[in-house]
Amino acid sequence: MDRKYIDIDEDQPWLDDPEYMSIVGDFLERPELKKLDTIEHHHTSTRLQHCLRVSYQSYKITKKMGWKSYETARAGLFHDLFYYDWRETKFAKSHAYVHPRIAYRNAKKLTDISPLEKDIIIKHMWGATLTPPRYKESFVVTFVDDIVAVKEWRVSRRVKKYHRHQLKANLQS
Repeated sequence: MDRKYIDIDEDQPWLDDPEYMSIVGDFLERPELKKLDTIEHHHTSTRLQHCLRVSYQSYKITKKMGWKSYETARAGLFHDLFYYDWRETKFAKSHAYVHPRIAYRNAKKLTDISPLEKDIIIKHMWGATLTPPRYKESFVVTFVDDIVAVKEWRVSRRVKKYHRHQLKANLQS
């Protein structure tokens, strides 16, 4: 795919982590995940890039803490496994409520999902749905998702500012 998105990471550290890649690598070859790399997410990245950032950072935290990093890595990868544009597609309930359930349903089509993984996927938006997670790993993914989203948003603001300055400079010359 021709990248029109900016990679907010200097590199992709997960590619150099054989243990992490042994957990998620096979899924990255699946068309269901490759499709996520064609969907814009937070304006400057793809949904797959976002899911990998959340998955890998959550994996590293839970591994360091001695918690269930295997399940965290998988669920982090699947947490936004949906294909619609939430700005265009509307449901009776909010996107924050609907998309985790769709992601869970899509993840179940790819592999068996443990109760922990289900909790991580479905409750990663619990602040908007008011159903708190059951597991500490779920809280990790929730907070990492928020941090990554803010970082992606900040990059999009910098990109927009840069383009405004470029346009202004071109108009003045």
